Amino acid sequence: MVLVTGGTGLVGAHLLLHLIENGENVRAVYRSQNKIDKTKSVFDFYKKSHLFEKINWLEADILDVPSLENAFIDITHVYHCAALISFDPKEEEKLRKTNIEGTANMVNFSIAKEVEKFCFISSIAALGDIAPHDTYITEETDWNPEKPHSDYAISKYGAEMEVWRGLQEGLNVIIVNPGVILPPIQMMTIFEEGSVEIYKKVSKGLPFYTLGSTGFISVDDVVKTTLELMKSVIKNERFTLISDNIVFRDILNTVADTLKVKRAHIHAKPFFMNLLWITDGIFSTLFFRQRSITKATAKASYSKNLYSNEKIKTALGTVFIDIHQYIKESSKL
Repeated sequence: MVLVTGGTGLVGAHLLLHLIENGENVRAVYRSQNKIDKTKSVFDFYKKSHLFEKINWLEADILDVPSLENAFIDITHVYHCAALISFDPKEEEKLRKTNIEGTANMVNFSIAKEVEKFCFISSIAALGDIAPHDTYITEETDWNPEKPHSDYAISKYGAEMEVWRGLQEGLNVIIVNPGVILPPIQMMTIFEEGSVEIYKKVSKGLPFYTLGSTGFISVDDVVKTTLELMKSVIKNERFTLISDNIVFRDILNTVADTLKVKRAHIHAKPFFMNLLWITDGIFSTLFFRQRSITKATAKASYSKNLYSNEKIKTALGTVFIDIHQYIKESSKL
């Protein structure tokens, strides 16, 4: 039997759908009943509602060790997708507890229950810091602890260290580091956070664009590639998963054109973005509201990071979906 954590999230829900379609016996853990509705909405979206009932749901929390005991009964393979995604400095402790301690618990049970293979969904945020003489960030790029990193990046890096510890203790592991994961554009009505915020902000008439860049990938490619890795003989490796490195302005333009709304037309330069996060911090403190932009997200908006996907293409011969085409075609689903 296969165990999936984070099955009520974007990647986890799609992973559950593909696993069930492939005839796998699947158990998914959840924390609250209302979150399961999101996963059902994903199955409904793809007109696969009849498959949803085949999921073996079990209430458990990756931070609650006793509840995980039952989750691991008869489990042979684990897909650990559960994670907290936040760039708000106020959530530093929660990030580390959920992402690092939660992963440690999953690894410990996988070792104790002699799980055959463990897959961790990490992030390109946990990859290393590019050196001056390099062009692309790869799986081998060193992490420099002296350089500034977001609390989210640190938590995902720490989680990876727990997975590598599992390797040292005899666990077969796979780590994937996806870039910004984009779902079909209509799914902005299903999910409230994460990458769907790009769609939502553009739909409301986002006026600003930046010229930073990062790696993007469709959720379909993340799931397809992850499943292929887990079914292969490949083990104890990590793989960067991106379709391409894309400038933020280009992604925003494609989304705007697909939604038939006005394109962002004001260039938000680094100075403006830095001023914005400082101002937002003041207002969030005065009015007790959640941050909408932080130092980390501001910096990311104008950073020009390039990631290499050569390792996964060499290992599996993977051909990724073109992101611009994916956004356009997904609007027709």
